[in-house]
Amino acid sequence: MLSTLRRVFLSMAAATALVAPLAVPAQAQTVLRFAPHSDLKILDPIWTTALITTDHGMMVYDTLFAVDDKLEVKPQMVDKWEVSPDKLTWTFTLRDGLEWHDGTPVTAEDCVASLKRWGAKDTMGQKLMSAVTELSAPDAKTIKMVLSQPYGLVLETLGKSSSNIPFMMPKRIAQTDPNTQITDPTGSGPFIFKKDEWKPGEKIVYVKNPRYKPRNEPPSGLAGGKVAKVDRVEWIWIADTQTQANALMAGEIDILEMVPPDLLPLLEKDKNIKTFVVNTAGRQYAMRFNTLYKPFDNPKIRLAALYALDQKEILEANVGDPKYYTVCKSLFPCGSPLESTKGWEDKLSGNAAKAKQLLQEAGYDGTPIVMMHQTDVPGHNNLATVAKPQLEKAGFKVDLQPMDWQTLVSRRAKKDPPDKGGWNVFFTSWGSTDVLNPVSTAFLNASCDKATFGWPCDAELEKLRDAYAKETDPAKQKAIAEQVQLRMLDYPTHAPLGQYTAPSAMRSNITGLLHAPALALWNVQKN
Repeated sequence: MLSTLRRVFLSMAAATALVAPLAVPAQAQTVLRFAPHSDLKILDPIWTTALITTDHGMMVYDTLFAVDDKLEVKPQMVDKWEVSPDKLTWTFTLRDGLEWHDGTPVTAEDCVASLKRWGAKDTMGQKLMSAVTELSAPDAKTIKMVLSQPYGLVLETLGKSSSNIPFMMPKRIAQTDPNTQITDPTGSGPFIFKKDEWKPGEKIVYVKNPRYKPRNEPPSGLAGGKVAKVDRVEWIWIADTQTQANALMAGEIDILEMVPPDLLPLLEKDKNIKTFVVNTAGRQYAMRFNTLYKPFDNPKIRLAALYALDQKEILEANVGDPKYYTVCKSLFPCGSPLESTKGWEDKLSGNAAKAKQLLQEAGYDGTPIVMMHQTDVPGHNNLATVAKPQLEKAGFKVDLQPMDWQTLVSRRAKKDPPDKGGWNVFFTSWGSTDVLNPVSTAFLNASCDKATFGWPCDAELEKLRDAYAKETDPAKQKAIAEQVQLRMLDYPTHAPLGQYTAPSAMRSNITGLLHAPALALWNVQKN
């Protein structure tokens, strides 16, 4: 897997689709049925970082920039851009013919409002906006951004492929408080969300956007021409993985997003099914600490947890086949430019004795850890059940509370005390492209109330993240990233729990699915 990842971060798996699409238009009223990894209950991809909501966003919204299959940033809604000689003023010009789903034109004012709302929530957006002194729309097609000092990650931030993605929305929607969920799903993307047909826990429906004007370039990753080649997409929520597999084999669904490794042999025997990995860069598991409450308000107790956890056991229980996982004691993905194990060589190996020693030194008083446990996401439903005995062996008391993923997503945003509906830890995963550096890694955001759920507050981490954002020399960037990794041992924000790739499966009559770090169902044909 390491060699694969190294190739991915240099050139993302290949510039072609998984299966070359036929050079004929899709037939009328073609319906693509897709089984997602989770049910969709939250529609706002700025309010939450949940992957399923980001996937929804990829269907209905568009972005100013996007990454191609080589992870290079390309213009999307933007036609051209200029940077002043002093690197302080950026001017972006929108493409002609962009429209919202309701037929009104996309304007620069819409985009400015969208960027401001996104920049208040997203970890990379916050860093960029901290350097912005002016963000305005001089005319209907021009976005002007003025910086207080040169910033090395402008395009990388605007073109980010991970939650929260800077999706563009109409101004009337984007003016919603960023801490309040939007309810109007109007976008300008290749598909339109049919809110009247949405049945949470059952079905989500999208139809082809007849007003969408794709770019002229061929599709590549999340960039290029987004051509919808089916008339209707139905996300069918099936909670049981065996039932999902049966539905795929029976032709009741066309694509299964996430296949548990134990079901792969069954699907691989079916001549009508193809198995593959879409996101070849993979993902990174993580356990997130809530730093607001005991016991994890104490950094030393969080460090004890890093010693107690055993990454390999967690990967074996949730992924199983070593072909699909990598033990990686690096904050940043193994196989990526910032990979380093410096300071972490003895962590995440199940050292209960060292963890016990640290708990004693920290004065741990037996306060139970409220551990949220998602039960309905393949490849994630054994994260908490394996971590629980590892922490207990070190002396922690653990209160395991099972729930579905969407309940967890809502609950993790609450700052209530753990014994009053709050939490101490939860588990999730991030795309490897989400955690490539100290600025993009949301769980390293330590800006207190502005940080994402868990709310770490550490001036030193923020100072290092600022330094990384301003640096352009790769060698100096790597040195700063190592300082971040070492600072994490004094102030842990989360536990990285290894890398994995998630195999998917589809019927043999489906073509054109793209290699990409997020869900891309444009270009897909059903023959």
